[in-house]
Amino acid sequence: MTTLAIRKSLQEYIRYADEKKIKALFTMVEDEINQKHEIWTNEFANEMKKRSHAMDTRKVKGIPFKSVQKKAKAILKK
Repeated sequence: MTTLAIRKSLQEYIRYADEKKIKALFTMVEDEINQKHEIWTNEFANEMKKRSHAMDTRKVKGIPFKSVQKKAKAILKK
């Protein structure tokens, strides 16, 4: 079974499972969910601070959103 199929199956199961089973599943993964969220948040915040500082000090030049959007659309068309 592919990961995608497993995800869909789990989502469907959770959608209709009773409260007791939902709480049991959540208890099994709660610590991991909280850890990943905290790690991502800290990493993301640090990266954003670094990038913001680089732009404030003119170490890097920003790119207008319209330019980024245009380039992304061109890539998607390929």
